[in-house]
Amino acid sequence: MAMPAEPLEAAPPPPADGDAPADALGDRLLEAAAEVFAERGYDRAGVAQIARRAGVTTGAIYSRYAGKAELLVAALEAHTTDELDSLFADHRFEGRAQDVLAIAGSHLVERSASPETEKGTALLNEAFIAARRDPAVAALLHREALDRQTKLRALIEAAKETGGISTRLDTEALVTFCHALGFGFLLLDVADVPMPAAQPWEQLIAHLLAALADPPTPTS
Repeated sequence: MAMPAEPLEAAPPPPADGDAPADALGDRLLEAAAEVFAERGYDRAGVAQIARRAGVTTGAIYSRYAGKAELLVAALEAHTTDELDSLFADHRFEGRAQDVLAIAGSHLVERSASPETEKGTALLNEAFIAARRDPAVAALLHREALDRQTKLRALIEAAKETGGISTRLDTEALVTFCHALGFGFLLLDVADVPMPAAQPWEQLIAHLLAALADPPTPTS
């Protein structure tokens, strides 16, 4: 059966000052990719199927993405929120980087039933499974993990400068601990393991962060 011709896209209106130009075609491609990957899994999903779902030709996809692996990671990025980025932008935490870690840690037990969140979780699970067999997916996930580690490293070093985290603790060990904790909660979510109530979990996070801080200097 002949593929439908790629529809012509109307030129978007000029963006306002400071705004990024709209990319309706790109959004449609990533939404179609997210749906197909979530429904069929990475191995059974095909670029042609994604193109049909988006109403475009496969050429429209390959003009933007090197292949299925890159498209999966792009769809994942589009359907997940980097909480660290949003917390970094919150100026309430200036000078108290450890508070960012406290908020990020407390949110681990939150489960959202929104379709968008469920889609993002399904895509991340597919990415982890695909990474075991597809070196391209593994390489892209590795890049994303390193980027997140860089953000965590900056947070921990900033907290060390203010005494929120002791300088005697190894930064790389703490980065790995935080990263492993986040990934571990993803597995708990997949297995639908019951989560603790928010208040005792937040108390635990606060206790752990307090234990990481420099001890108070004794007064004479």
